[in-house]
Amino acid sequence: MFKLWATMVKDVRVLLRDKVGILLMFIMPVLLVIVVTSIQNSTFQLMNKNKLVLLVSNQDKEELSNQLIQAIDSVGMFRVQQLTHGADAAAVNAKLHNKEAELAIIIPADFSVKVNSRAQASANKALKSFGLDGDSVRHDTGASNPISLYYNPVLQEQLRLSVQGALRSALQLVESRQTLRDLYLSINDKPLPAKLEREMLSSKTEINQMPVSRNGNRLIPNATQHNVPAWTIFAMFFIVMSLGGSVVREKVSGSFIRLKTMPTNYLVALLSKQITYLAVTMIQALVIFAIGVWLFPFMNLPALNIPHATGALILVTLCTGWCAVSYAICIGVFAKTQEQANGFGAVSIVILAAIGGLMVPSYVVSGPMKTLVSFSPLHWCIEAYYDLFLEGGKLSDALANIIPLVAITLLLQLVTIVGLKRKNLI
Repeated sequence: MFKLWATMVKDVRVLLRDKVGILLMFIMPVLLVIVVTSIQNSTFQLMNKNKLVLLVSNQDKEELSNQLIQAIDSVGMFRVQQLTHGADAAAVNAKLHNKEAELAIIIPADFSVKVNSRAQASANKALKSFGLDGDSVRHDTGASNPISLYYNPVLQEQLRLSVQGALRSALQLVESRQTLRDLYLSINDKPLPAKLEREMLSSKTEINQMPVSRNGNRLIPNATQHNVPAWTIFAMFFIVMSLGGSVVREKVSGSFIRLKTMPTNYLVALLSKQITYLAVTMIQALVIFAIGVWLFPFMNLPALNIPHATGALILVTLCTGWCAVSYAICIGVFAKTQEQANGFGAVSIVILAAIGGLMVPSYVVSGPMKTLVSFSPLHWCIEAYYDLFLEGGKLSDALANIIPLVAITLLLQLVTIVGLKRKNLI
């Protein structure tokens, strides 16, 4: 026990001398959590506060085009800014290039005429299906000039599809209203009352959004609940920059050889490093979680909701930290120089984070990359945290992810011991 304690004291002193490593282990993940959470929180609130600026060039002079603009504005996703009637495609492109807006639409001059024509044709078809005589006048239902949507190329495809769907819903509302008016006029020989029109168009089935919960406590997920666990894991695994380099330095300096001449075993030194750096990972998690709970509200960010299953949270954090420590030691054992350990360690962590679901949700991964997800220890870490933070699960719910994580950790330990034996270091 004394040998273990003395080795731990030595490892703590070595760690405290590594100022750059301490900065990477604490300052960098804290900044990442704050910056990424702030950015993604803006994305989560896009429908409420941070609306997309939409420029509208209305080249149509009739009422239906104004109704379309009102319908677009009522969607709640856009901040509509109308341009002069003479604004053409070149003027719209210039404004988008000048970053005045992210989106723009041009309503063609024949918009109202064509919508009226299609609405009357639809009403006539409906009347004929009812056994009534529709308007015998032939209506020109030829294709009109399409509504042109211009967008900044930096907008992601998913957001563009959401915008397209919102615009299509507004357009469908205008066309449906006009068809309803024509149909009512043909049957009753009088215009559709405004009150009845509102009642008929507003009678929509509501959609209740119910996030999945394991214990019945439905918490609305936010950017904090997603990002704090993810970047906590990233911070833990980034101790490879300090721990991996420390193992390499001891190999290069001959510390391993000197230990073999003493009445001790290098496995004691390995155990010391694991305990010391496991404590570091726990402190990392404590610091980042504390920032999410107490600092985020002062930054107008959602506060982190700590899961009720505190024991399960501690166990998941311990398993994550142990896996991170095991990975760092394994890298240090096989690396020949400190530069190799730092370079390969940093790049590999970024790759494992990308395929593991920290940067891109794992459910969107498809094809051959889907099979690689299960090989990333960070995937099992983030899934275990999500079981607790997002679904309100208990220890029994997180075990399905803890068991594969522990298995990967034991495999890393085994590979490390094999590597030490092949290098005659133990």
